[in-house]
Amino acid sequence: MNTPLLLLGILHTSPLEIASFVLAVTMVLLNIRQSPWAWLFSITSAALYAIVFYQAKIYGDMTLQFFFIAVSLWGWYQWLFGGNEHHGVVVTRLTRRGIVHTGAAWLITWLAVAVLLETLTDTDVPRIDAFLTAGSLVGQFLLSRKKLENWHLWIVIDLIYIGLYIHKDLYLTALLYAVFVVMAIVGLQAWKKSLAQTRTGQPSPQ
Repeated sequence: MNTPLLLLGILHTSPLEIASFVLAVTMVLLNIRQSPWAWLFSITSAALYAIVFYQAKIYGDMTLQFFFIAVSLWGWYQWLFGGNEHHGVVVTRLTRRGIVHTGAAWLITWLAVAVLLETLTDTDVPRIDAFLTAGSLVGQFLLSRKKLENWHLWIVIDLIYIGLYIHKDLYLTALLYAVFVVMAIVGLQAWKKSLAQTRTGQPSPQ
């Protein structure tokens, strides 16, 4: 299933990485449209990427996939039944306090994960792996609550991930994250429109 192959004569990859790639792109497209089905693709993609990252010895990212699965189940519920009237959450912005809490959560999680990776694993990229793992957890939480700022985080995180995956010879995944950057910019603009429509009382497109 995961035998290495040469894609388009350029990218060394595997069937497992290709399947994860397709599922992840579909997930983000559905996120942009605010479709609850995005979470199903998130769960499936995360399960496959856990295997890919284990084989690449990117253990922070591997562990992150299991958190993604758990958060995706919670996010699925939030998008369907969250909010004050239990009709699903809508796009909102973080308050100043929320921004401070987000930054603190990222910093604390980064330090904790870095210690664990340096102590318990043989990874050669513990600090950057921990930084991106922590940021991804925070970003996923914000996405679950439909906070507009989740897209800002993903743009920064995905740009750094490109370099990490090139370093690890995961070229298809590096390409995926380059696509993610573009999609995050599109998602940011789409959610800004949704937020404006919510504030004026117009229905948001699904």
